[in-house]
Amino acid sequence: MGTFAEVSQLLFPSRCFGCQRLGLSICSDCRSNWHPHYYKGVFDNLNVHSALLYTPTASRVILAAKESGEKGADELVIDAMVHVLAKKSFDTSLSRLVPIPSSKAAQRRRGRSFIVDLVSQISDRTGIPMVDCLQVSRKVMDQSGLHRDERATNLAGAFSLTSQVRGDLILIDDVVTTGATLKEAVRAVNSQGFHAVGSVSAVTACVAQPLR
Repeated sequence: MGTFAEVSQLLFPSRCFGCQRLGLSICSDCRSNWHPHYYKGVFDNLNVHSALLYTPTASRVILAAKESGEKGADELVIDAMVHVLAKKSFDTSLSRLVPIPSSKAAQRRRGRSFIVDLVSQISDRTGIPMVDCLQVSRKVMDQSGLHRDERATNLAGAFSLTSQVRGDLILIDDVVTTGATLKEAVRAVNSQGFHAVGSVSAVTACVAQPLR
């Protein structure tokens, strides 16, 4: 370890993303709660494949990646999604990874487009091409404090397609709760005279207990 890295570790010691315990980026206790499996759900006729249940540990890992830009947390989320893609054995010649877009405000706050950044790395690791073809085309509220119906209303008509897409589309997001975001993405890829040629499914790192 170089001198700079040693000093940095002394000043800013590593903490577990899940519980903030000093030491590893994810401790053995939290690792037991962040252990990718495979969960399949159906949201408005869309097959959604996820790696983990949205536990408090998962929430903290996602927030560390999304809001704090922690590269170690990024890797955990990427590993989870790659795990699901491998489980499903998607055809790399036909499939296309389509990242769910962030609003311009979120991109400015985070200094990046979170999902696009992760999906670019997932594409490199899996060999499945990324098609960044969705954008947020109007102002939306933060979904976190909204109920099911409010989420659907908030996102209705919020996404637009920037280019025509072909292939078996795999929508990629970090968490699915009510499916409102994915539903709006499906609407967008089949709008404006464009129609996805092939199937549409989704992969997320986590699946949360549905809201009422």
